Amino acid sequence: MSEAIKKSIQDGKTILGLEFGSTRIKAVLVDGSHQPVAQGNWDWENSLVDNVWTYSLEDIWKGLQGCYEDLVRDVERKYGVPLTKLAALGFSGMMHGYMPFDSRGELLTPFRTWRNTMTEEACGKLTPLFRFNVPQRWSIAHLYQAILNGEEHVKDIAYLTTLAGYIHWRLSGNGTGDGARVLGVGEASGMFPIDSGICDYDQEMVEKFDALVADRGFSWKLRDILPRVLRAGEDAGRLSPEGAKLLDVSGRLEPGVPMCPPEGDAGTGMVATNSVRVRTGNISAGTSIFSMVVTEKALEKVHEEIDMVTTPDGSPVAMVHCNNCTSDLNAWVGLFEEFAGKFGLKPDRNELYGTLYREALKADPDCGGLMAYNYFAGEPVTGLNEGRPMFVRTPDAKFTLANFMRSHLYSSMAALKIGNDILRKEEQVKVDSLTGHGGLFKTPVVGQQLMAAALNTPVTVMDTASEGGAWGMAVLAAYRYEKGENETLPDYLADRIFAGQTGSTIEPVPEDAAGFDAFIEKYKSTLPAEKAAVEGLV
Repeated sequence: MSEAIKKSIQDGKTILGLEFGSTRIKAVLVDGSHQPVAQGNWDWENSLVDNVWTYSLEDIWKGLQGCYEDLVRDVERKYGVPLTKLAALGFSGMMHGYMPFDSRGELLTPFRTWRNTMTEEACGKLTPLFRFNVPQRWSIAHLYQAILNGEEHVKDIAYLTTLAGYIHWRLSGNGTGDGARVLGVGEASGMFPIDSGICDYDQEMVEKFDALVADRGFSWKLRDILPRVLRAGEDAGRLSPEGAKLLDVSGRLEPGVPMCPPEGDAGTGMVATNSVRVRTGNISAGTSIFSMVVTEKALEKVHEEIDMVTTPDGSPVAMVHCNNCTSDLNAWVGLFEEFAGKFGLKPDRNELYGTLYREALKADPDCGGLMAYNYFAGEPVTGLNEGRPMFVRTPDAKFTLANFMRSHLYSSMAALKIGNDILRKEEQVKVDSLTGHGGLFKTPVVGQQLMAAALNTPVTVMDTASEGGAWGMAVLAAYRYEKGENETLPDYLADRIFAGQTGSTIEPVPEDAAGFDAFIEKYKSTLPAEKAAVEGLV
């Protein structure tokens, strides 16, 4: 097998996907069967500079090159050959944010990431104007907030893009040429609302925005500065000679590699979980948590708890994005680990997590009077701009380890449940299946069973779930390279990528679902205490 992979690498038949996550940059190289054959990693962290969460351009390029070098080392270690040719490649990144450039290709402000919540005023004006929910992290919200703030740089904007769009632009054209100023439609849907019927920016909303800022006297119109929108599988250019040298500082990588449209982490998550077909969805649960459900049509009402984005091939998606998930759980597990250490015990971390998580399955379905809020950061779904982790209980509560652990697992899913209850109960959105991936699902059964209860929907965890977004990006690059005439992305995934794949599905347990419903009612009624903690604990 290794000889076949070695030949595939030497012949330039492998495909590369690379994704910029919040804390890690990951590269995955796949062969003709779409299985990972090598990978590279680079850890990085955002910085709070002048009250703005950002990554410097230096860190972006250092991380990209370091990750690629790590991939090359893995190839050489496993197969004894250099990586010099690729069949296709694609780049993904954290969605949203703000990267404005002038006509010389110079960044006009430090990169403002999705994590910033500084655009409340802009969203308050754009949402009613568009009659469409505009979240704070979206690029259009950042642009309009900069206009409202009177920021001098806005008049000089020649191009506005995202992290994935920036990387693609530089590597496919070294910062020049209109053909490289593109985004996949899923990523573009985190910049500005998309009309799924035409797979492009909603023209009526574009015109409303241009009219809104007409008195400012800018030389640009909105479409002048936004990337061109592409569907999955479309030609997004090729790796330029300058781009090849930027990616591979050794100079061994040959240019001319076909590139697929750059996508966001939401889109690669959908691909990696085979969740791009209507009435399917996925849940990503780690430091943050979000669900994405491919809907049959647009929602009837505007809901601030729900973002409307798209799949990489342009279908409408209802996204519930919550800022908090496992951070508080991890802190409590760390406390138990410290306690064990006082007795000279050093349990394996995976075993510690597994033991504590499994204990939650023995708990009362409603957690027996225990209540937890996992808010390390603000939570837009419940209207909080800041967070304070909090645990409370009634005097007569059943204060057991099982109830304690279940209350914190429930808390990690609670805001997600509130948003999905709107979809299911108010909008009558139908969901046939949900696929879970991320750290919350690493312990078998537990996270899956409780998530099925929370959303009252079967939850599947696939054997490939751990491959993640970089693998999903490699699959999108493979689709660009391999797709047949009229072969849709859902069919490609079903027939070529996931055929024969195995996984486990857990149906909702009625007692658990009823217990979670009871918990969530108390959770919502106790929210004023969490809000008071935010105001009082400064």
